Amino acid sequence: MRQLTGLDASFVYVEGPRTPMHIGSIAIYDPSTAPGGKVTFKGILEHITTRSPLVKSYREKLVRVPFDLDLPYWIEDADFDLEFHVRHIALPKPGDWRQLCIQAARLHARELDLDRPLWEFYVIEGLDNVEGVPKGSFALVSKIHHAAIDGVSGAEMTAIIHDDTPDAPAPVVEDNYRPEAVPGPMNLLTRATINNMTQPVKFVRLVRRTALNTLRNAGALRDALPAAPRTRFSSTITAHRVVDGRAFDLAKIRKIKSAIPGATVNDAIVAIVTGALRKYLEASKELPDMPMVAMAPISVRTTDESGSMGNQVSAMLVSLPTTIADPLERLRAVYESTQSSKETTNAIGARTLSDYTQFVPWALAGLAARTASRFSLANRASMPINTVITNVPGPQQPLYMAGAQMVALFGMGPVTDGMGIIHPVFSYNGTITVSFTSCREMLPDPARYAECLQESFDELYEATT
Repeated sequence: MRQLTGLDASFVYVEGPRTPMHIGSIAIYDPSTAPGGKVTFKGILEHITTRSPLVKSYREKLVRVPFDLDLPYWIEDADFDLEFHVRHIALPKPGDWRQLCIQAARLHARELDLDRPLWEFYVIEGLDNVEGVPKGSFALVSKIHHAAIDGVSGAEMTAIIHDDTPDAPAPVVEDNYRPEAVPGPMNLLTRATINNMTQPVKFVRLVRRTALNTLRNAGALRDALPAAPRTRFSSTITAHRVVDGRAFDLAKIRKIKSAIPGATVNDAIVAIVTGALRKYLEASKELPDMPMVAMAPISVRTTDESGSMGNQVSAMLVSLPTTIADPLERLRAVYESTQSSKETTNAIGARTLSDYTQFVPWALAGLAARTASRFSLANRASMPINTVITNVPGPQQPLYMAGAQMVALFGMGPVTDGMGIIHPVFSYNGTITVSFTSCREMLPDPARYAECLQESFDELYEATT
């Protein structure tokens, strides 16, 4: 039995029918590499079973404290059923990319069962007409609650259920699974009393550390928070989702970032997203006359915390130069913006910002968020960001699941009122994918926005090479 952090718990408290708070992915596999050139659903179940002891969150479920007087706990589920979490469906003919995206969006829009371990896998067969993907491939659509993982721990979880070769033997690991009984209300309330008594001392120490960092770096904190303009993505969302994305050659992305000394791959990705947002909104005459704002999560996971689940992240705000037409100048402006944001974040310290989440009354904040959603306050209030761009570096060699080679990996993420589009970015085996998840009513033409991503990349590559 272990307690969630404040940040982990926040994703539980703000969950609602229109705002499920899980992250996910669409991984596509070529079964021809597997022994015998075939992968069965039973084989996938066996593959996951042999590796489940390495991932604690696979068999842990939530227990909430009465009246949410303290943060929830994870306990090992006494009724764990793998086949509830791993499901099997197929696309009808022709089995193309659009069908896969629609199916993935429908699955992603559904809430996870909070009374069970917070994840689901869907094995989807029938991918016979996806461009660039071998005929007969299958997809694995994943959903894992954000309370259980962040981007880095999600990448580590992905690595655990994959092998470096198609014929790798199953790992030999000690299974320490010990099903636990759900603790009674008095047990949980006693723990809550003890925890709440120690919070003031911890908070005073944190404020002292913040004050010292702020005094040392006062200059970097001036004009720290850019203002976000209102766009079509700034309103109240519905329960419907769309997903899509494009894949780019990582070597070309590196050439793009080399055009600006000091720029990073992440800067190039942010510039591509900036250009896509500009193109899409300009076409409908909705381009704001001031730069949009993105939040970029920052991992604060230490070496000692490698392999642990949960969220070890802070964040920085980045001004997106959507007002700049020239692609090279946009890249330069992105670089300058990210440099400024890094200085601001470093002034206080990313770990310090993350630590503050432990003291936020998240149950009350979640109630406030649900109340705001009920009365559609996002339609009237200003929001601090327009989108999230989260970049998760992945392995640069092929990975295999049950012998099938992963040939593509796209991300999915949560959206909320006032922030109706998110851009998960994954790099894998020489390719980097820029995906997006949005509300269907805000983005009724996801294929067009995917084209905007491609056009933004094309013009940026042409302008920098």
